Amino acid sequence: MDTALLAQYALIGIAAFGAGAMNSVAGGGTFLSFPALLAVGVPPVTANASNSVALWPGSLASAWAFRAELMRFRKSLPLLSLVAFLGGIAGGLLLLATSNDAFSRLIPWLLLVATVLFAFSAQLSRLVARLRKPPAGSGQARDARHIGLGSALFQLLVSIYGGFFGAGMGILMLASLAIQGFDDVHEINALKNWLSAIIYSVAVATFVIAGAVSWPHTLVMLATGTLGGYWGARIARRVPAAWLRRFIVAVGGALTLVYFYKTYL
Repeated sequence: MDTALLAQYALIGIAAFGAGAMNSVAGGGTFLSFPALLAVGVPPVTANASNSVALWPGSLASAWAFRAELMRFRKSLPLLSLVAFLGGIAGGLLLLATSNDAFSRLIPWLLLVATVLFAFSAQLSRLVARLRKPPAGSGQARDARHIGLGSALFQLLVSIYGGFFGAGMGILMLASLAIQGFDDVHEINALKNWLSAIIYSVAVATFVIAGAVSWPHTLVMLATGTLGGYWGARIARRVPAAWLRRFIVAVGGALTLVYFYKTYL
């Protein structure tokens, strides 16, 4: 293997590691791995397909690292998993029916909404909790990890978004779960990684069947992206929740600014 080719694989391997770690914490890893594929000469469509396949196991690895938190939702996981699967399919079909120009102009607004929702999710969660609080003396207590019909429909919309627009999906997933009343940032990270992996699965199956994947590049990124996802999840568990929330908002703000600049300037 010549030096130039080795350097190319080193670049995409490092980028995939960083992307896997970033996705396990807040999302946005595509902004590391996708440009790296373009930089080594992979065509855009193939780069997008290869990137989706490469980062998919990272979500599974991250969910496994958070398995203790994830198992607290074992009664709700089947419903949430089904919702994520159906939403991923619906989002993918919606994307195919949308023009490139219309989609490009939607991207910064979608990211802006996701970031603002997460930034103010604590205040919104307290408001929702007050509205849901059972009457005094009723003897009823709300299970903070129970997923009702309303929450499932909300998550379906997020899953459709994820199938429609992968970049920033993690941020919107975190925001939606926080607003639904989940106040443990590590628990919602566990759910986000698991549900994101299911949504990714829909895209991965489509790209592989269509033969749109550059396997030499993808295999390198699969290995390093999975390691990055697991490493990022392990580090995230040791980070104070307040710092993790600030980091997520910072990532969301940066992604929003990048897309507004690319779209309107």
